[in-house]
Amino acid sequence: MSSENERPRNRDDPAAVQRLDEETVDRIAAGEVVTRPARVVGELLDNSLDAGASSVRVAVDGDGTEHIRVADDGHGMRREDARLAVERHATSKLRDAAELQSATSLGFRGEALPSIAEAGRLELVTSDGSEPGTRLVVEDGEPVVTDTGRARGTTVVVRDLFADRPARRESLGSAGTEFARVSDLVARYALTRPDVAVSLIHDGRELFSTPGSGEYADALLSVYDRHVASRSTTFTHETPVETAGEHQPVRVEGVLVYPSTTRSDRSHIRTAVNQRPVVDEGLRRAVERAYGSLLPDGRHPVAVVACDLPPATVDANVHPAKAEVALSVRQAVEAAVERGVNEALTTADLRRSGELSMELEESLEAKTGASVLDAATVLGQFQELYILCQEDDELLVVDQHAAHERVNYERLQAAVEGAGIETVTLDPPETLSLSPAAAAVVADRGDALATLGFEATPFGGSTVKLSTVPAPMGRPADADAFRETVAAMARGAEPASVQDDVLADLACHPSLKAGDELSTERAAALVERVGRCEQPFACPHGRPTVLSIEAGTLAAGFERGAR
Repeated sequence: MSSENERPRNRDDPAAVQRLDEETVDRIAAGEVVTRPARVVGELLDNSLDAGASSVRVAVDGDGTEHIRVADDGHGMRREDARLAVERHATSKLRDAAELQSATSLGFRGEALPSIAEAGRLELVTSDGSEPGTRLVVEDGEPVVTDTGRARGTTVVVRDLFADRPARRESLGSAGTEFARVSDLVARYALTRPDVAVSLIHDGRELFSTPGSGEYADALLSVYDRHVASRSTTFTHETPVETAGEHQPVRVEGVLVYPSTTRSDRSHIRTAVNQRPVVDEGLRRAVERAYGSLLPDGRHPVAVVACDLPPATVDANVHPAKAEVALSVRQAVEAAVERGVNEALTTADLRRSGELSMELEESLEAKTGASVLDAATVLGQFQELYILCQEDDELLVVDQHAAHERVNYERLQAAVEGAGIETVTLDPPETLSLSPAAAAVVADRGDALATLGFEATPFGGSTVKLSTVPAPMGRPADADAFRETVAAMARGAEPASVQDDVLADLACHPSLKAGDELSTERAAALVERVGRCEQPFACPHGRPTVLSIEAGTLAAGFERGAR
């Protein structure tokens, strides 16, 4: 189908879409496989950013299978380029195999649009600003092209995803789980690309919108809330690394939330390499090493860390979804991340606000039944963290925090099982800005939250009003506990398991910490009391409370004969 609006194509134009030769096709990863709505959104976001967009709006209905719309103000495409873009192995991001090593684009494979068109109904509207806009709809595998009006940029709409693939649809999680994947992905892009204004709309409601100011702190405030953003510091660190026989700079930058605000898993450590959001466990571990002992046991930080490296040191073609990269100078990069984050935290003001207390004396109130540690005799305390005891021919080492945590947890459990979850009303209600997925939980699963003692209502965008919180034994949960609860439910957790997590957190924070000095009498009371617990040998998070060392082990270590 020809059109007088089409012009001869300049193949030297870096924005022109071209078919790849066979050698290049063979060297890149196999064709894209669209497995879920979040994968579609990620591919379209990559295309928008590669097109130089300064603003990207993502709109999703339901779980994303019904309707996905991604609109940007990037450089757009001419008509013939739009046609080629829905062909396999056609791309504007790569010319031949020689460019693979230095490719810096996010989605150079050029497979996204045809793969999406096979999985759903695809509509593309685009203009490079120099000619009338192009509307392209793929029907029965064939592109149908018409004129349309559109400012410079591209809009892609995907409807009825997997409509003719029932097995694929059945393999998806719940609507909440699938949208949580989408919202987490878009938040990852928004946080690691603060120079681009990124917004997310769900079922017609805007959940967040970043300003595109280039400031990591502004993006953090938009995606999280003022509570989190006010406890953060931005940083920049640069160091040389040796590659190909010469020293080249590695730049690490981002924003770090103070360790007084933590999460239950590593998913809130967002990392990027050369402006590509990646899930890189090595970089995440480097961030956590830098936080070190500032983090409570089992807790993880909220952080955004972006690394800028020489392109030749990065291979982005190791993962079909481009979610991971290979680094030829990984050790040096992880060291730079650890050093940069550590230096930033060392100079930050990390003073904590006061916390609720659960006095040790209250925890040690008598409980009926025998203690499995009745025969243990306290010898003393080691490093103000471990209680050393003798029991027959064994040396027992009790972790005072884990033991106190177990006692508090079972007391809270008993209170909840006996009289149900006590609650307190917040007057006035607390206004919180949540992640998009968490806000969706509040809107859709209010009844489930109420069974856990939380009452909250949507208040526009991703903001909610929290009016009631659980308070077992008069210990009110705080806003962080509410955030953890809705985040867990957004990941698909059931209310019963979430309740256990809430109680475990309520038990953890006020329990004895490393550095808390105990008298022999108080230490003995704690050991006796944890011995009366239903599960005395593990804290509610599964870590051991007591280790035993047999006398024979000591004798062998000192090369003594058995006694």
